[in-house]
Amino acid sequence: MLSYLITICVRSVRMFTTVARIMLPVMLIVYIADRLGLVRLSGEVLAPVMGLLGLPPEAGIIWATTLLTNIYAGMATMAVLSDNLQMNVAQISALGAMMLFAHNIPTEQSIVRKAGASALITGGLRLGIGALYGGLTAWICNAFGLLQAPVSLAWMHHDEALQQGPQDFLTWIWNTAESMVLVFVVIVALVLLLDVLERFGITRQITRLLTPVLRLSGLEERAAPLTTVGVLLGLAYGGALIIEAADRENFSPRTRLLALSWLSLCHALIEDTVLILAIGADIWVVLVFRTLATLGILALMARLTLPGTPWGNRLQADARPGRGPG
Repeated sequence: MLSYLITICVRSVRMFTTVARIMLPVMLIVYIADRLGLVRLSGEVLAPVMGLLGLPPEAGIIWATTLLTNIYAGMATMAVLSDNLQMNVAQISALGAMMLFAHNIPTEQSIVRKAGASALITGGLRLGIGALYGGLTAWICNAFGLLQAPVSLAWMHHDEALQQGPQDFLTWIWNTAESMVLVFVVIVALVLLLDVLERFGITRQITRLLTPVLRLSGLEERAAPLTTVGVLLGLAYGGALIIEAADRENFSPRTRLLALSWLSLCHALIEDTVLILAIGADIWVVLVFRTLATLGILALMARLTLPGTPWGNRLQADARPGRGPG
């Protein structure tokens, strides 16, 4: 029993160290950029784009903050702007979906790159699909008069936790340390859980149930449990498991690309979705149709990366010694 626990701990520490080496430098760079006002500047640059998508200019600042940091910071920015921010359910749902598709890009796509897929492709996918989905949601709802009820954000203005500005350095260090401890605890729990599921044959049952979805998305069956973990809990945890599993089980470049594209577009399905629902978004837009859109994108990517296609041939070339993801 003791040797088993030691093995689990060693494996978990190795996975955590790999992820921490990626996350911490990127998180520090983003924090400095935020303190210098570069995040808000990025939002002002995005303001004209928001107009094209049928969203108010302030949505640019909110999305830019979310893109470079996380959904919590995006909600905090929304709270700061809430006095002058007037949006209906359709617009909140569109912006919320954009935040879910694309957030914390620097940190999460660094993890994706380490796991074996192109950060440029997966990051561009998140930005492009996020903007397209948000724009289509706003345009369709406006054209057909759907979800036009106004949303009150007054409660956010009175929430002191959301109203806080950028953290001072000591607070940032403390909060970052808490986040990293949480990441480690979750990784240990997931390693234990996956080992138990494997020993009792539950993993095979889960994989069998997911077979239709796997065929549609082009994934190998071996990647199903790890992808499911990331979809439900988050990219940091799913990415850490895939980094380890990709080396251990020698996943093909195509499997890595498809699995990590899936995780990039749709992860932390429970926690993040609940946050966006709390600000007044519609569950059909931010959960049901978003998940279906993700599966549709994966099905298309699976077709485009089949052996013999230009993209498929390039992925096969990347599998050769000395080649790696961009």
